[in-house]
Amino acid sequence: MPEDEKNPAAREVITDYAQAHFRYFRTVDGTVYAQRNGHPVARPMRSQGTAGSHRQELMVGLFNDGRGVFNGTAMKEALDLIEALALTQDVQPVHIRVAPGFDGATWLDLGRDDGQSVRIHPTGWDIRIPDPREVCWRRTQLTGELPIPAKDTDGKGIDLLMRLVNFSSAQSEGLALAWLVGCLGPDVPVPAPFLTGPQGAGKSTAGKMLLRIIEGMSADLRRPPKDEENLITAVAAGWITGLDNLSHLGPDLSDLMCCIVTGGENVKRALFTDGDVVRARYRRPLLLTGIDVGVIRPDLAERLLPLRLERPRVRRTEEELWAEFAESLPVILGSVLDLAVSVRAAQADIPTDLRMADFAHLCAQLDAARSLGALDSYRASLDDLNDDVIEGDLLAQTVLKHAAGNAPGTEVRMTSAEWLHGLTQLYTGDEFRPLPKGWPTTGKVLSDRLKRLQPVLAARGVLVDWGRTKAARYIEMTRPEPSQDEQEQLS
Repeated sequence: MPEDEKNPAAREVITDYAQAHFRYFRTVDGTVYAQRNGHPVARPMRSQGTAGSHRQELMVGLFNDGRGVFNGTAMKEALDLIEALALTQDVQPVHIRVAPGFDGATWLDLGRDDGQSVRIHPTGWDIRIPDPREVCWRRTQLTGELPIPAKDTDGKGIDLLMRLVNFSSAQSEGLALAWLVGCLGPDVPVPAPFLTGPQGAGKSTAGKMLLRIIEGMSADLRRPPKDEENLITAVAAGWITGLDNLSHLGPDLSDLMCCIVTGGENVKRALFTDGDVVRARYRRPLLLTGIDVGVIRPDLAERLLPLRLERPRVRRTEEELWAEFAESLPVILGSVLDLAVSVRAAQADIPTDLRMADFAHLCAQLDAARSLGALDSYRASLDDLNDDVIEGDLLAQTVLKHAAGNAPGTEVRMTSAEWLHGLTQLYTGDEFRPLPKGWPTTGKVLSDRLKRLQPVLAARGVLVDWGRTKAARYIEMTRPEPSQDEQEQLS
């Protein structure tokens, strides 16, 4: 039997040393973390990783300080006791890459061993080691290291970035900058950029560049996992998740992406237990690339940010391109941070007509700070996505065709079964063409489909509402009369 297991004093040495050199606390879900005194990085107590676990950190500290070599039962019993004591401590959250701070500040983890981070405030940004009680960083294998950002860039980094990325218009450039600034905010849901364009437009390269501004040079795009659990695991372990070369968005993946953008939670059984569970909360920025993903569901369309690219006129080698990007990254990051400061200091009204009001407000602040027309570009991008939804949904096209046959201000009220019959007759027409795959088969299915299409139809001037009389439930469709401004535009 090893000597440290025979001697109960070994456990006391480990416990005393750990409590003197580390701070232990728990998160809201009960996970216990260890944080070296004066250092912002926290490691989970139960981590069994082959590198970077708290157990290894403690063993190295004991050895380097001349306390001895401890392992086996003594180490396990000491850590079990420390973990039990930590469950009575105050609750504090841990964060990956981006975190809220005191006095309206936010923090960006540079992923450095020395713990240096960027504090972003409406009055400016600087580099410092955060107080461990203000910010606790959690690191994973997806946490890459960022360079020290350059100060006083005078916007040069933005010009460098736009020269490297082949955006097809100034509108896409402004929306990309709004998204980057949004990724530096821990509490603002941001829509997922969908980088699209012809073959050879450099979509994957542009996606990697946008990703690496926040996640470091080791970050990369990945293929979408084949199941929901693997995607949630990957999302929860990093800040920005980049999915490359999407060609199809099935209903399950589409719904999961909606949850990732606006926030969700996954609960699964803990390993080696019968009744315990593990909770994984996530709300993360997403980035997508692809030429075409087919039919886009309406709820996902409201959470996408199409960024269009064009084919470059002059081709460059990968080695040359990435060498220039790596050299420019400190200046690019510094300029993005400067932009974030000016956006947070700007005052702007909150748009109330858009689904993602926080991002719309950020676009309005960006316009107030730099006059990039980001809010108008965002509205235009949503209109384009609504067109994509309608073009891919025959039911939506049929509803709009029905509404076009009614005078403005007319209200049509029928049961869901009557609507199904009427819309089916309108679609098939005199030719009696076969119904397409996915056409509603019952009034309930029609009602559910219309609820998904309701925002898209409203954007095209058709209001759908549900109600009930004593006899039955009904669906009401209205084509409102155009406003005075719209009448002047038409005339």
